[in-house]
Amino acid sequence: MTQRLHLVFGGELVDPQTNVFRNVDDIHVVGIFPDYDSAYNAWKSEAQRTVDNAHMRYFIAHLHRLRDEEAPASSTEELGH
Repeated sequence: MTQRLHLVFGGELVDPQTNVFRNVDDIHVVGIFPDYDSAYNAWKSEAQRTVDNAHMRYFIAHLHRLRDEEAPASSTEELGH
């Protein structure tokens, strides 16, 4: 069975028109979720909580898209990292 993991994270952006974080040390990792619906609910909750700050943005990263189990190992894996 394939897992469809999703990461929800966010933080304050330098400019609301970009996706550049003001300080990557302050990125808020909300969590990793087993499906899109639960990730969306977490994202929505954080986005609504910070709606008064136009520079705050939360994102959903589709972790399952970063790793294809059928593809050969990446160069990083081949190096043992």
